[in-house]
Amino acid sequence: MIYRLASRVELAEREDGNFLVSKNPLCVLRLNPSLTEMIRRGLTGDLVARSAAEQSVLEQLAAKGFVQRVRESSALPDVLPTVSVVVPVKDRADELLRCLESISRINYPQSLLQVIVVDDGSSDSSADVARGAGAIVIPSGGTGRGPAAARNVGSRAATGDILAFIDSDCTASTNWLAELIPAFDDPKMAAAGGVVDGMCTESLIDRYETVMSSLSLGLRERSGNTGDDTFYLPSCNLLVRRSAFLDVGGFVDTMHVGEDVDLTWRLRDNGWTIAYLPVGRVYHEHRSSLRSFMSRRFDYGTSEGMLQTLHPQRHKRMVVPPLLALLLVLCCAAPFVSWWLLALAGLVLLIDAVVVRVKFIRRKLPLGMPTLLAGRLRALGSLVYYLSFHLIRYYLIPLLAVSLLFPLMFAVTAGMLLCAARVDYSVKKPLHLPFIMFTAVYLMEQVSYGAGVFWGCFTRRTFSSYRVVLLRHAVVP
Repeated sequence: MIYRLASRVELAEREDGNFLVSKNPLCVLRLNPSLTEMIRRGLTGDLVARSAAEQSVLEQLAAKGFVQRVRESSALPDVLPTVSVVVPVKDRADELLRCLESISRINYPQSLLQVIVVDDGSSDSSADVARGAGAIVIPSGGTGRGPAAARNVGSRAATGDILAFIDSDCTASTNWLAELIPAFDDPKMAAAGGVVDGMCTESLIDRYETVMSSLSLGLRERSGNTGDDTFYLPSCNLLVRRSAFLDVGGFVDTMHVGEDVDLTWRLRDNGWTIAYLPVGRVYHEHRSSLRSFMSRRFDYGTSEGMLQTLHPQRHKRMVVPPLLALLLVLCCAAPFVSWWLLALAGLVLLIDAVVVRVKFIRRKLPLGMPTLLAGRLRALGSLVYYLSFHLIRYYLIPLLAVSLLFPLMFAVTAGMLLCAARVDYSVKKPLHLPFIMFTAVYLMEQVSYGAGVFWGCFTRRTFSSYRVVLLRHAVVP
């Protein structure tokens, strides 16, 4: 594994000690001499562990955000595992042909590949297309049983060491398997997922989905094993060790959405590791009409109630430092009560920075007031975004309803929507999509998803999905 210092992280060497300083989020770590020497090696480029002890330390630094994992194209192992590619399909003959043709071109020994197409009761020529492409065709045992049940049927017929799941409306890049298979050199690795990119860019929805789809996990490598966070891998680009898949019982047949979340959480609960790698790309044909887009977001939202029932220990978390929360309340109240509250807000910001500085001084960690104030303002900005996003995603419809009675609430709701949309637009950087159009689709997404969450919770008679665990500070595993 290769590591690099994270952006906004620098090594500060002083007479009273050496420190790693992260400016966003604001964090300082005292280094001992051996750790200092190791960090120096990474100041000009890549940082590679020279021992198991260094590897362990670098993993801890990665968990705390001081370094980033950089998994460059790894060489395939000398002994390659056999791979069973499982493709569920129902009435998608043309898309399936395109998918199977892409699989035939991947950079992996075809002698080690087994391609299984599970026909979920198609009324078109999907089964004939699959046979013509040389795939093994297996009936799902019904009609419209869903992708989860179809994948389970295919997995029971599979003989490969690794199960590679891809959807019929996706195509695989040439290095799809070659870039993900090396992750399984780790015997604790149960599943690895790669990049899911948009196949089309013609429509407004296509361009939005390219950066905002829940299937797109970004450009930063992530991994998870123990813990109760909500990190998961989508099933349209998912490789799973077959023994681990069978050990946890595979997908839940009856789940038509959220089945990949449930599977990867159960793998983690059973002591396995899962990882997302920003390689191993597949291209997904997103639903490009506004109606189908909103319908799919609604469906995704309905899965939250079931997932909360199956995994009650997993809750949304939000870090809300008390003084920053007070500062935000004062700033929001100032236009309605008195602008003098802004002066009080400034005093609270100063007190908050002093409190943080005292903590650093007690630990002999040097940090000047200008840096502290800038860091606390960035933390305040993050708090505003996360609060805005959460309220818009889960409570937008009630907020709009209240706005009919209290017009002032409409301005507040619009402000939160613009705040969340602006941050996501700046971070995701969609191509050829003006901010106003991005925000319009963003609004439709939040309405659809929020309605789906409510309906899913209502039908299951549980509203614990709305529960948020508030933390005074971030907890690093």
